[in-house]
Formats: sequence, structure tokens, C-alpha cells
Amino acid sequence: MVFKRLLGAIGVAGPEVDTVLDTGVALPGGPLSGQVHLRGGGTAVEIEHIGLELVARVEAEHGEGESEGTVVFARFTVGGGLRLGEEEQRSVPFSVPLPWETPITELYGQPLGVALGVRTELAVAGATDQGDLDPLAVRPLPVQEAVLEAFGRLGFGFRSADLEHGRIGGTGQRLPFYQEIELAPAVQYAHAVDEIELTFLAAPERVEIVLEADKRGGLLSSGHDTLVRFTAGHQDVHTRDWAADVDGWVGQLVEHRTAHGAQMAYGGHDPYAVHGHHGDHHGHHDGHHSGIGTAVAAGAAGLAVGVVGGMVAAEVVDEIGDFFEGEED
Repeated sequence: MVFKRLLGAIGVAGPEVDTVLDTGVALPGGPLSGQVHLRGGGTAVEIEHIGLELVARVEAEHGEGESEGTVVFARFTVGGGLRLGEEEQRSVPFSVPLPWETPITELYGQPLGVALGVRTELAVAGATDQGDLDPLAVRPLPVQEAVLEAFGRLGFGFRSADLEHGRIGGTGQRLPFYQEIELAPAVQYAHAVDEIELTFLAAPERVEIVLEADKRGGLLSSGHDTLVRFTAGHQDVHTRDWAADVDGWVGQLVEHRTAHGAQMAYGGHDPYAVHGHHGDHHGHHDGHHSGIGTAVAAGAAGLAVGVVGGMVAAEVVDEIGDFFEGEED
């Protein structure tokens, strides 16, 4: 980004701010570091505090429609109590922890269509003004990556990813929204499900893995959703047969549909597993998210890439860019 002059309450002669994140892609639960660069304006000012906000573009459903909005999901104070002289330049380093449930924005360098950002705020003379908004890139934790790779090896394909406002009942969810990664079914499951929605809820000791099947309706019944939940410890990443685990999890979804119809499933795959339902969840999706979908390069993940993958990925980048430009206006 470039220096942005703080206007509004601080005045046109106020300081300028430019936040630069350290290079590299962050991890959920890991550190986010960088520098807040300050440049004084026409007069000296007292910087009371320097704050950072983590923001996300989140969808919310309202009856038959849906809307998008910006949600702040973490706030940090990284400096303050300093005097910035006229046209003086100073830099304030910072390192803050990302929430464990921070959504992932890319897989093997390919964007997933999820927009996260870091917004800078300065408080001067009792008034707070917002500086620049910088995109935040987050890659999967090793366990998350192992699960995604297993889906790819089993023949599932990536459709889209988004952030949904609400809570998943019976989980340890802490943020006011959750990420859904929508996968096209592998051939062996295409007769039973239209898609599988995957949600990761990470914590310091383990990751909850929530799978929801958007199922096909038959001649005598309408389609409905089934949800199951499993957990895996971070230390399990190199000791589990992830393809076998994921295949078993998906098999349970299909089995529960056959055995219980429209009822929610109960049962478990490992000692930590419990099953719940979406407490504030909006029901099933149609699989289309207004151009947000992108194909993930096959790579090690093996997730199917479409013939228009490059074009769709470019659309995602454009949409995310539009989001940040709109937030800064």
C-alpha cells in the first residue's frame, strides 16, 4: 500500500499512515507481523494509540435473500503515547497473534475467493481515524492441508469458498462467522450428494472438521442436509491415513442419509468426535456464489481444476480488489 493521509476529525494537515505486512503467508493461530509507518503532517501531533483491526467480507442470509458486509473479528493496540513531529517519519513494528479460526484465503498459492484485511487506526486528539486496509493472506494449517489433500486424492473438486455469518451448534466456534469450502463430489458419491461443505474450526490443541452434505432429493423426498463433526490433533498430521479417514467420514454422511432421512446424524469416528447441527445456520446453498468460485490448481492437493480455472481465478482477484477499494473509499 502507500501512505494514506488521515482526514476527517484529524484534519487535512494530519499525519499519514502506511502499514506494511511482513512478506509471506500467515497461518491461523500464528503471528502476524509488520511495520506501521507514520509521516507527520503540517503540525506536530500526539498519537494516543495505534490500532489494527482484522476484517472479513462475510455473507448473511435474510429469508430468501442474502447480503454481504464487513465484520471485524479481532482488534489489537500496537502502539501509542508518542509525539509525531511536523513531517517526521517513524516506524512502529508489531507482531500480533491471528485467531485460530482465521479463515484460509489460499491453497498452494491459488486464491479461494475469501477477502480478509488488516485495517490501521490512529487516535489523535481524542478522535480516531482509519488509515489503509491491506489484504491478508492465510494458508492452511498442516492438518487442514492434509484433509484438503485427501479430498483431492479421492476425486473431489473445489467449487468455491465463502464466509457465512452465524454459528454451528455444538462446536467450540468462537468467531461470529465460519468458513465453508464447497467441494464437488467424487464420482463414487455423485449419486448421493450434490456437494460437500467443509468447515474447519481450529483451536490450539486440535481442529474440528465439520462436513455437511447437500443431498439430492428423490422422487418421494426432497433434498436435505446432513452434518457430522470430527476432530484431529495437530500432532496427528503425520500419523493418520487421511484419505482413509476422509473416505470414512464421507461414507458416514451417505450412510446417515440412508438410515435417518431428514434427521440429523449422530455417531463418531474418533474418541473426540461429537455431532451437532447448525444452530444459526441458514440451511442449504445452491452452490453458486455470484462469481466467487475459483478452481484450485491441482498440485499436491489434487483438487480438480476447471478449463476456465485461470479466468475464474482472475475474477476472484478482481472481486477481492474491488472489496478493498470499496472499503477504503
